[in-house]
Amino acid sequence: MSVALVRPSRPPTAASHRWRALALALVTTLVATLLAAVQAAPAQAAPVLLSQGGAVTASSQENGGTAAGHAVDGDGGTRWSSAFSDPQWIRVDLGSPAVLSRVELAWEAAHAKSYRIELSADGNSWTTAYSTTASAGGNETLTISGEARYVRLTGTDRATGYGYSLWEFKVFGTRDGGGGPEIPGGGDLGPNVHVFDPSTPNIQGKVDEIFQQQEEAQFGSGRHALLFKPGTYNNLNAQIGFYTQIAGLGLNPNDTTFNGDVTVDAGWFDGNATQNFWRSAENLTLNPVSGTNRWAVSQAAPFRRMHVKGGLNLAPDGYGWASGGYIADSKIDGTVGPYSQQQWYTRDSSVGGWTNAVWNMTFSGVQGAPASSYPNPPYTTLDATPISREKPFLYLDGNEYKVFVPAKRVNARGVSWDGGAQQGESIPLNRFYVVKQGATAATINAALAQGLNLLFTPGVYHIDQTINVNRANTVVLGLGLATIIPDNGVTAMKVADVDGVKLAGFLIDAGPVNSPTLLEVGPQGASADHSANPTSLQDVFVRIGGAGPGKATTSIVVNSDDTIIDHTWVWRADHGEGWGWETNRADYGVRVNGDDVLATGLFVEHFNKYDVEWYGERGRTIFFQNEKAYDAPNQAAIQNGNTKGYAAYRVDDSVQQHEGWGMGSYCYYNVDPTIVQEHGFKAPVKPGVKFHNLLVVSLGGNGQFEHVINNVGSPTSGTSTVPSTVVNFP
Repeated sequence: MSVALVRPSRPPTAASHRWRALALALVTTLVATLLAAVQAAPAQAAPVLLSQGGAVTASSQENGGTAAGHAVDGDGGTRWSSAFSDPQWIRVDLGSPAVLSRVELAWEAAHAKSYRIELSADGNSWTTAYSTTASAGGNETLTISGEARYVRLTGTDRATGYGYSLWEFKVFGTRDGGGGPEIPGGGDLGPNVHVFDPSTPNIQGKVDEIFQQQEEAQFGSGRHALLFKPGTYNNLNAQIGFYTQIAGLGLNPNDTTFNGDVTVDAGWFDGNATQNFWRSAENLTLNPVSGTNRWAVSQAAPFRRMHVKGGLNLAPDGYGWASGGYIADSKIDGTVGPYSQQQWYTRDSSVGGWTNAVWNMTFSGVQGAPASSYPNPPYTTLDATPISREKPFLYLDGNEYKVFVPAKRVNARGVSWDGGAQQGESIPLNRFYVVKQGATAATINAALAQGLNLLFTPGVYHIDQTINVNRANTVVLGLGLATIIPDNGVTAMKVADVDGVKLAGFLIDAGPVNSPTLLEVGPQGASADHSANPTSLQDVFVRIGGAGPGKATTSIVVNSDDTIIDHTWVWRADHGEGWGWETNRADYGVRVNGDDVLATGLFVEHFNKYDVEWYGERGRTIFFQNEKAYDAPNQAAIQNGNTKGYAAYRVDDSVQQHEGWGMGSYCYYNVDPTIVQEHGFKAPVKPGVKFHNLLVVSLGGNGQFEHVINNVGSPTSGTSTVPSTVVNFP
């Protein structure tokens, strides 16, 4: 948004001395010899577990509760079992080639009498690394050798009349000539994670101290997470500044209660909340002192898994400008008052009421949401969210830290945590590499290759090589807006075309050398079906410039099918340092090539060309917020062939099916207010391509739109900030 407008013996006898001296001499000689031998031998890397969480397939499964993935999930209480016939197989993709050393099998009673362990580089051509016709089942450790990416167990003769049944299928080895020393998982959370319990002295003083540091530090390097153990905290007003996350450490929001507030206001910016970015509140219950909690934010400021026993005010004191925000999996017992908020998206929540709307208020799966009435008032309401998965979060199980990964929901409505056991998986912290400041990309990648997940502690991480997430079901979770900066033009992070990767809670900040992309989900040409277990991006933010010069051609590219993009702000800076039409050049914001991708809460702003381009089939977007680049010097700079300007959201002409709800684009061409934007949205005119409740608006008459979508919709008014709308397209 714009500055201008509107974010631990006995003594020996004398006779024994001679023999002791002789023995000591012999031992000394022996030790020296052994040391020399050890020093002369090359260091051997320790094999590590490579298969856990890997992408796994099988010839069959007995029933819905014995899926192939259970054999590589690290849980000895879950299993894969096959159909009752021969042969059957289970195959794991290690994500990249590795030198293999052993396989460990944990059979259930229904084991294989005869089977083979087979290896492959490509998943097509196989060699046998081990075979037997006399297995007794139980726990088996098999020594193997060979280099492969894919490992398959093929059972040819069952020991019982049932199928083949494995509790665990573990593959060990090393990658890239290494694999050790093994990187430990778990550990402390570093200096920027502040953990409180109700007996902690002077909680208010510590919270105030951090707020004073962060209140105006919009482009500073401070990063903080304020984490509260389960219990009740009285008389607390936690004001939340930039790059500050406040969260409860319970499994349920009601485990951690504040008799007090979690507040964001805009006094630092003269009552203007349009630059209240990069902060979050999660997993807490609030009893606000006045009955209403204030959360006056704009982009990249999620309010997740919160229970407010009262009302929620989304506007700053004095009702100054505020522009855009996001609520998910939250319960607001009272009324939500957006007041001066221009637009907002609320997903899978419950509200006691909603008072007003300015331009675009969108709801999906929200109990108590107002009925659709766009454009007057501008409410867009979907009864359910088609597919959703809540963000992973850190919590305490007794004295042990774990990360809870919520399960996918289909046709979700209301919160995930109220009224029953939460569905999902708890992962102990010892299965995470806890990333702290100073960690290198090489170490991060080694941890990933070892089979660890990543927990980035609050800090700024400069990297010189791409972080490669190649293993299915990997969790990459950031605390306190952890920030990743590629210094030398590399892509900051790439995700393989595998199931169920979860990326959440971090910021990628473009470096001064142009990166072709900053985040890639799946390689080009990805085509695997991930509908049962999609990859998700949640509170993953991207910034080009603002904190200093930064460039990237395309910020996020989504190639994997079925990906969920749940709340992202992708922002080419319009203020701060290192910004200008060419200084922080960034042509494209988000490009979607994968099929069946769903975006819930898509915020993309200020790119030199297209902000969003969509090439995949059956894409869906629920809520889109955009501003075109303010700093275009003139009409020629944005000219797109014969078209005046690049659409904020473009669906390629090849696409047959696409749908969007509650979407807006704004222009504020303050450098040259005479610039004309032909339309905010562009899409092929086909029966399967549909949009609902669109708007374009000129902020203060600085530049104009001629149409809303294609050549449909009235032009903006010319001088006043009044939206032009289209209810349905075509």
